Amino acid sequence: MVKEGEEVASLRTELFVHRAEVATAQLEREGISAEILDLRSLSPYDWEAIAASVRKTHRVIVAYEDMLSWGYGAEIAARIADELFDELDAPVKRIAATDTFCAYQPKLEDAILPQSDAVVTTVKSLLDY
Repeated sequence: MVKEGEEVASLRTELFVHRAEVATAQLEREGISAEILDLRSLSPYDWEAIAASVRKTHRVIVAYEDMLSWGYGAEIAARIADELFDELDAPVKRIAATDTFCAYQPKLEDAILPQSDAVVTTVKSLLDY
C-alpha cells in the first residue's frame, strides 16, 4: 500500500505509481480521498490486497503503462469485475497507454503513455457515477 484512501482504489504498477501520487495530491486538495496500491509483482499478484482495497472503496481504477488492450491490467480488471462485482459501486476503469508501440521521444511518450491528469479525470468520473 502506497497510500490509504476511502473513495477510490487505484491499482498501479511501474512508473505510474509516481504519477498516481501526483494526481492523488491534487485530488486531496479537492477533498477526494484516493487509495494507491502498488502491485510490485504481476506474477503472482496480490489478489488479497486488491480485493481488500476494492471492498473498502467500492470503486477501482487499474492503471498501467502497457497498452490498454490485451495487457495484464485488462486481466486484473476482468477478475475484479467477475469476482468482486457485488462490491462495486461503479464500473472498473482502466488507464493505460494507447494501443501502439511506445515512441522513444519525450513529447511522443507523453502523448502515448497515461499522465497524472488522466487519473484525476477518471477518479472524478467514478465518483460521479
